[in-house]
Amino acid sequence: MANFNNQSFFSLLATLSLLPLIISDNPSPPQTTVPPPQTYPQWPPKPTNLEPRKPLGTWALLQRSIGISAMHMQLLHNNKVVIFDRTDFGPSNLSLPFGEYCGIRDEFLRPDCTAHSILYDVASNSFRPLYVQTNVWCSSGAVNPTGTLVQTGGYFSGDHKIRLFTPCNDDSCDWVELKRNLTVQRWYSSNHILPDGNIIIVGGRRAYNYEFFPRNPIGSGSLSFFNLTFLWETNDYLEENNLYPFLHVLPDGNLFVFANQRSILLDYVSGRVVREFPPLPGEKRSYPSTGSSVLLPITIHENGLPISEPGSGSGAVEVMICGGAQGGSFPMAERGVYMAASRTCGRMSVTDAHPYWVMEKMPLRRVMPDMILLPNGDVLIINGAGRGTAGWENAVEPALHPVLYEPRKRLFTVLNPTRRARMYHSSATLLPDGRILVGGSNPHVAYEFSGVNYPTDLSLESFSPPYMDERYAYYRPVISTVEYDVDESISYGQYFAITVTMSLSGVDRRVMVTLVAPSFTTHSFAMNQRVLVLYVDVVEQVSLFEYRVTVRAPLSPNVAPPGYYMLFVVHDGIPGHAVWVRLH
Repeated sequence: MANFNNQSFFSLLATLSLLPLIISDNPSPPQTTVPPPQTYPQWPPKPTNLEPRKPLGTWALLQRSIGISAMHMQLLHNNKVVIFDRTDFGPSNLSLPFGEYCGIRDEFLRPDCTAHSILYDVASNSFRPLYVQTNVWCSSGAVNPTGTLVQTGGYFSGDHKIRLFTPCNDDSCDWVELKRNLTVQRWYSSNHILPDGNIIIVGGRRAYNYEFFPRNPIGSGSLSFFNLTFLWETNDYLEENNLYPFLHVLPDGNLFVFANQRSILLDYVSGRVVREFPPLPGEKRSYPSTGSSVLLPITIHENGLPISEPGSGSGAVEVMICGGAQGGSFPMAERGVYMAASRTCGRMSVTDAHPYWVMEKMPLRRVMPDMILLPNGDVLIINGAGRGTAGWENAVEPALHPVLYEPRKRLFTVLNPTRRARMYHSSATLLPDGRILVGGSNPHVAYEFSGVNYPTDLSLESFSPPYMDERYAYYRPVISTVEYDVDESISYGQYFAITVTMSLSGVDRRVMVTLVAPSFTTHSFAMNQRVLVLYVDVVEQVSLFEYRVTVRAPLSPNVAPPGYYMLFVVHDGIPGHAVWVRLH
């Protein structure tokens, strides 16, 4: 059992006094040279009348420069984020530690003594350089069931490479490059963790196939890779529009694969296409006409399996795809003509007997958006541009306003804007406290900081969605204890209890418990992203401010692949801080 009683005790004292008093029995933390987060002024300005306006989120500048542009991100279960860029543009703005080997093991690149990857510590808002050995440009990744990041592919000598990053509690961990290589070059491919714990790597430039790491699934034979003609069929002449395919594991264990405007259900063990879905109307959706995709939150029934929403008529599992660009946008952008980006989203119940796309219209046009699943089941659409496509100098009109989408209401809300353009090669990921970490943007061949419309951005920001507004502070649930098995693990189908502290409101059936899988984010696609709404069995009040919430874990790894998840308690739409659990 994990114990968080100090936090509950402090919350109780603060509630009884109703004063903004901070109490701690721990010594003051050591001074740090890292500046505190800088909060931007609110925009639009606060209204002059007394009517409280709806919160629209806040931005904070965390780091003015981390030395690299955040092209790829992966949150790990020790609350640190691996971030990396390319290695083939020359020195970055961050030096490797003194005495570190100065060189990239790539025959095409000149040696340099700068870092192209960092490890960001969420709690301390600090970072340290990491040493990556070959070019990781436009690569992919997934976290395996033990919590190690398996990162694959890249460019030049990195296009066949497999790299591991295993989290540690000190500064000893760094990238490890395996001697084993991928069978096929993987540049602009996508990865997904599978129910058996293996990782599938799909597609890439001129790679119309898929393979597995560390081993093939049982029953798939001994082939080193498997052809997938669907990827060849979705390749547009001179544009491609099928790179970084969208992947989602469905509860039947098969893989949803989307490229361009088409999608299939793939039995990856046999290599058989189980079904083909209707084409998504409107614009192209895959790189470089880049949109984004999420598997909408899956609600778990008492039996541990997905259910349909009562009375909604919707299926148990829905995919949503937003943004993109018109066909022909890429060659037009190469000539300096930037066509308007897509304003549409398609939403489809992929488990229906006769599935079809339901089209919805976003408030703003967007290409290269990041779609981030929030712990309360909403979707945040962030980053990108209003015209053009992905690629060097290929977009204009930065999309500064995030948009919140509420799936139950089918409602879009435009939120407060950032001041920083986050365009090509930007990224975003959910943090355990509910904020969104945002970084990157480099639409240039090299780092360019002046004389261009959209300079290379080396900063990190955080965006706090509306549920983090200070008016909700006393209504935010706090997890005191979780009934774990050994090593913070929870078994499939297991009932387990969470003790929650509520300051000024009680817990009732509006409570929601969600498991959120940390994603590998790059090029507008959060690979392996998943939200599961657990079945709440019993809610019991155990003291004045404490409640015991008993929930059931998903029954099958098809519903929730094995590995680490953030466990959130959400009350009336307001999530508390997550704790990590390992599902097995």
